[in-house]
Amino acid sequence: MPPLSDPLQIAPTPVPPGSPAREVALAHRIAELGEWFHNLDLHGISTAPHHFLGDFPNIKWKYISQAIPEDLTGATVLDIGCNAGFYSLKMKQRGAKYVHGVDVDERYLSQARFAAETLALDIDFQKRSVYDVDEIPGQFDYVLFMGLFYHLRYPLFALDKIIKKVGKRLVFQTMIRGSQAARVWDDDYPFWNEEVFLHPDFPAMYFIEKSYSHDYTNWWIPNRGAVESMLRSSGLEILEHPELETWICAPSNVTRNGRYILEMELDGTL
Repeated sequence: MPPLSDPLQIAPTPVPPGSPAREVALAHRIAELGEWFHNLDLHGISTAPHHFLGDFPNIKWKYISQAIPEDLTGATVLDIGCNAGFYSLKMKQRGAKYVHGVDVDERYLSQARFAAETLALDIDFQKRSVYDVDEIPGQFDYVLFMGLFYHLRYPLFALDKIIKKVGKRLVFQTMIRGSQAARVWDDDYPFWNEEVFLHPDFPAMYFIEKSYSHDYTNWWIPNRGAVESMLRSSGLEILEHPELETWICAPSNVTRNGRYILEMELDGTL
């Protein structure tokens, strides 16, 4: 939790819950924390009621939630790129013992801390880059990597680091564009075979040089084939595909002779 000197932390409003005065104070504080990307329900007040995607991320959670146990008692969770903490809150509400949310954006972290405090949920939110998550001690039963992959200039590098933290399950979500079909490809192709690259289902990543959807942090947007190929190449087994942009994976072959794929790639032994 942030220090008491954090200007964005406030003491609980000294008025009865559900009173008009408390609702006004809560709505005012939500507005003070800036624009929200996660539409959270904080005691009946929505943080992003006019989100361009609708009730987001609830529109995804209603499908993803069916692939995650209702009872997470004793589980540990790492939420990478947690934003305002929607998924962290949901996992804690299912009984997770420890939930650790990380993001690089101070505004999102302030929103997440406020939301957790408002809902009386004990969640550890800290500022940390996705490229540093492998420095977090230990592994987690559930690692959530939601809506961040396509914002990264080095996405596969990040994925290979994240894998080190996955104890049981990785919940992976990314924007996809292009083909939404999945098919089996040959293990190898002759050098002169260029036709395979023209097939719309062939694994591909679309590079955004400048901006997409008015967002200059959108760098690489994969099609479905690319997502599933990269997950498998990083040693993950795809268990479920609960909604269009989300996959539930388990570590299957993430190490070779006791070493992670990333370590072998960096020292030239892969």
